[in-house]
Parts: sequence; structure tokens; C-alpha cells
Amino acid sequence: MEIDFKEVFSYAIILVIVLIAAQHLNVVVSGSMEPVFYRGDIVLVQKDNFMGINEFDPTTVEVGDVVVYDAAWYDQPVIHRVINITDINGTTMYMIKGDNNNRPDPYYVKADQIHEKVVTLGDNLVIIPKIGYLSLWLRGL
Repeated sequence: MEIDFKEVFSYAIILVIVLIAAQHLNVVVSGSMEPVFYRGDIVLVQKDNFMGINEFDPTTVEVGDVVVYDAAWYDQPVIHRVINITDINGTTMYMIKGDNNNRPDPYYVKADQIHEKVVTLGDNLVIIPKIGYLSLWLRGL
């Protein structure tokens, strides 16, 4: 049996592309952003640091952007929308809220807590509906 190195190389390239793409997908675990996206949807994200590459700068986040951040009040990353930006004692702080929530998240957020931003095409967030349910089921969520 002869090994076809071109075929092995093409499979390796495909695997690398899939692994990189998977790092830019985030499964939605709650309904806090409905009707923009739903539990089980997947959103495409830019990362503040992906293998040493800054795909976006958290200090450039604007009101209306949907971000993924480390919340002080929850043990998992949270995907919510920036609704206000203010300066508190010389530090830029972000007020963030789920579109389907009645009130903003309980604490202001600093730029260094924001690690991902949901990608938009035009005015639309990039969302892949429903296929994240398998991941939720496997993780027991």
C-alpha cells in the first residue's frame, strides 16, 4: 500500500481549518438574547487574542455590539449586548444586558473582561441556528 502524501496533506489542511473555525464558534446556552438568537444557536466570534493574533481590540467595543465576557456574577462566559459606555474614576466601563432581560447585568464590565465579539455582516449578527443543541446535550446543559 502506497501512501499518497498529497491526500494526507489535504486532509491535514482540512483538519486545521476545521479546528480553527471551531475556536470561533460559541454555543448559546440561554434565552437571554432572544429574539436575536436562541438557546442552541451558534454565533461566530472574533477573539481578542487567538494564537497571539488580536482579531479585535476590546477597547474599541461600541454600544450595540454583542460581546462575550467573563462575568463577575456567573461562572461561564456571558454573551450580551453593550448598552452603555461610561468613565468611572478614569476607567472605561461597559454596561451590558441581555436583550431579553428586564435589567442590565449586575456589574459594570472592564475591557479586559471582554474576550470575544460576535461577528456582524452589515447589520446582522452571524448566527447558525439550532446546531448547538448537540453540544448542549453532550455537556448536560
